Amino acid sequence: MRNLAFLILGVNMFLFTSCNGEKNKGLPEPQKVKDLIIKVNDHWQQTHPEHGRAFWDNAAYHTGNIEAYKVTRLKRYLDYSREWAERNQWMGAKSTNPSQWRYSYGETDEYVLFGDWQICFQTYIDLFQLVDDPNEKMIARAREVMEYQIQTDTIDYWWWSDGLYMVMPVMTKLYKLTGNEKYLDKLYEYYSYAKSIMYDEETGLFYRDAKYVFPKHKTLNNRKDFWSRGNGWVFAGFAKVLDDLPKDSPYFNSFVKDFRRMAQSLKSIQHSNGYWTRSLLDSEHAPGPETSGTAFFCYGFLWGINNEILEKDEFIPTAIKAWEYLTETALQNDGSIGYVQPIGERAIPGQVVDKNSTSNFGTGAFLLAASELYRLVSRR
Repeated sequence: MRNLAFLILGVNMFLFTSCNGEKNKGLPEPQKVKDLIIKVNDHWQQTHPEHGRAFWDNAAYHTGNIEAYKVTRLKRYLDYSREWAERNQWMGAKSTNPSQWRYSYGETDEYVLFGDWQICFQTYIDLFQLVDDPNEKMIARAREVMEYQIQTDTIDYWWWSDGLYMVMPVMTKLYKLTGNEKYLDKLYEYYSYAKSIMYDEETGLFYRDAKYVFPKHKTLNNRKDFWSRGNGWVFAGFAKVLDDLPKDSPYFNSFVKDFRRMAQSLKSIQHSNGYWTRSLLDSEHAPGPETSGTAFFCYGFLWGINNEILEKDEFIPTAIKAWEYLTETALQNDGSIGYVQPIGERAIPGQVVDKNSTSNFGTGAFLLAASELYRLVSRR
């Protein structure tokens, strides 16, 4: 009997170890993930000591840098974003005359209401909450601009998919900061408009903007053309919104529904090598790996798993395949992130995207994914 008891104990221990090992199969060790975050972020900051303007591409990098700071606690990362914010006077577009403020595409100071100039507010608000010496000036412009905007009757501020990442999280962050429910009401009103002109009910994916809706616009093979990075902005934007949105909000379940629907679609069209091609449903339209969309998708899947909105057993293989692409193909020996499609708004046939194609926003997307993976593996 004694020998039988030991045999049963041994079998149970074997089964526990085997099941636990299978559950964690393919997951890297936490320190390895942290080391990669530091390698990539140090390389970027060391090779970019001069800070740029507060436009979307730089600001998207800083959303990743802030997450890298949160998981590494390396003060130099926080300082880097703070220096950038101070260089830009804690502002986006700098016009002080609301009667001149615009929200169509524009890179001059009148385009205060254009989302590409508002994404910087995400980092300013984060800095206000993270630094040891917060000052109201850090968030004064964000509040001035967004409080003006939500008092208007206009609803078509987000007319392109990128805007959902640029500004939706600004609204939830300001809600958490102020408790003003109008931020959430307007968030959902603006999102509903954006969805009405860009969302495809059949797939659960988003067109980049209204001019790309099928059949008015098609891929080379006459298919619907869903731009990878454009959908990456949306998927990552959902994660950021849900991270701050109260679970008892009347809008919470709607965002969860759209997030889960998108996750299912993205899972089904992932390339066998872990990446998503630039045109999601037509890999021949612009073939080959692309990092920015893939990194944003990886981040969204990992966030969903970490927050129990996506089933871990169902989606972890998708996330890990994407991570393997990011670290085995996109990540270069010097710490740069390659295969990032250059600035644009669509998948372009014949455009060269290779290991030397790097960018600030692509690096930020990698840092988002890596930081979320670190949170996952640190809890094992």
